Amino acid sequence: MSYVIIALLVLTALSYWGGRRRALKLVEGRVRDLHSLPGYYGFYVALWCGIPAALLFAVWTALEPVVLENIVIWSLPPDLRDLPPARLDLLIADVKNIAGGLFTNKATDSTLQRAADHYSMLRTTSFAGLAVAALSLAVIGMSRSWSKVSPAMRARHSVERIVQVCLVICSTIAIFTTLGIVLSLCFEAFRFFKAVPVTEFLFGLDWSPQTAIREDQVGSSGSFGGVPLFAGTGLISLVAMMVAAPVGLFSAIYMSEYAAPKFRAYVKPALEFLAGIPTVVYGFFAALTVGPFLRDSGSLFGIEVSPESALAAGVVMGVMIIPLISSLSDDVISAVPNALREGSYGMGATQSETIRQVVLPAALPGIVGAMLLAVSRAVGETMIVVMAAGLVANLTANPFAAATTVTAQIVTLLVGDQEFDSPKTLAAFALGLVLFFITLALNVVALVTVRRYREKYD
Repeated sequence: MSYVIIALLVLTALSYWGGRRRALKLVEGRVRDLHSLPGYYGFYVALWCGIPAALLFAVWTALEPVVLENIVIWSLPPDLRDLPPARLDLLIADVKNIAGGLFTNKATDSTLQRAADHYSMLRTTSFAGLAVAALSLAVIGMSRSWSKVSPAMRARHSVERIVQVCLVICSTIAIFTTLGIVLSLCFEAFRFFKAVPVTEFLFGLDWSPQTAIREDQVGSSGSFGGVPLFAGTGLISLVAMMVAAPVGLFSAIYMSEYAAPKFRAYVKPALEFLAGIPTVVYGFFAALTVGPFLRDSGSLFGIEVSPESALAAGVVMGVMIIPLISSLSDDVISAVPNALREGSYGMGATQSETIRQVVLPAALPGIVGAMLLAVSRAVGETMIVVMAAGLVANLTANPFAAATTVTAQIVTLLVGDQEFDSPKTLAAFALGLVLFFITLALNVVALVTVRRYREKYD
């Protein structure tokens, strides 16, 4: 497969070179006689060479597994073909493992061996067909577009139209991907709410999703009250924002308004270095350093602090999102026109008064956007919560106590061998749907705030 991709890339590069050279040859090197720059003629030929072949390659690759599996299934004996879907999927997985040379406990079964040989033959035929079809389509596109190159051809317009169509397609794919995610969440959450009432999930005070997965298994009926999770998410996010918001905003104000250029050149990259640290490292730091430190510090003042506290997770999470607020706020504050500052100074205001009464209000829409992104990052963080705050669904407003979040519970519910017909597993989709609406509400609030103040300062 990689050889086909390399061949298409090489052919596309040659198409660019050939189209550009043909355009220059037709005018004997006089670029001014061409309607567009020579590079546009090369891009025109390259796009018509690469895009159709790439589309064929993508469609073929997406449909090939489904088509080959159906062909193999229809070649099986009737008793195997009529198996339940779950067992049939396991059977096809064994066929693929045998075809790939992997050892399975059914490798000596003659029926499966014949199916594996058939599958291997189909894969080989499919690959050969894909290579021939893709390369043939690329050559046809290259030759036809190359023959259309002429000095009067509006190559720039054609290339821009092709790029515009590609951008529209990419935007449409992004929209439909988002719509698919939302619909899948809604579908699975609806299945969950058929087993658990919505009122119990949204207003229940007890979260214990342990249920019997199989009929012959003894287990609890489960409690799915989500209030402890929502409260834990809000508490930890609040602690994180109390740490990150002032530190990030004040550091942005200092670097954009007070710091010398040389100092800013060193401090800003050092601060943004925190954003490159993996979250699991922050989780280790919170669990091994911050948590025990807060517990020992609390014992000195007679305060009981849990080793896995919401405070430890919130503080470390706040440190993690400081670069997000600082960098975005710094860019927004630096983008405020100097005319506003000069006008304030001309009225006799000091630098601090100018920052408080002119710069910050003008930059408020961008600062609100930075805060919104920081809150979304805090709400969606998982590793720090799992390692530092634990998985106990505790309904409390005490930051010194253990707590958990929605994302941590989603990870817990979907880890391991789970049955997707169980309310325990489906609860993860209901929690994801709640997170989606929380993020949507934050976006609406930020949009209203931005519009209100943008009208004032535009």
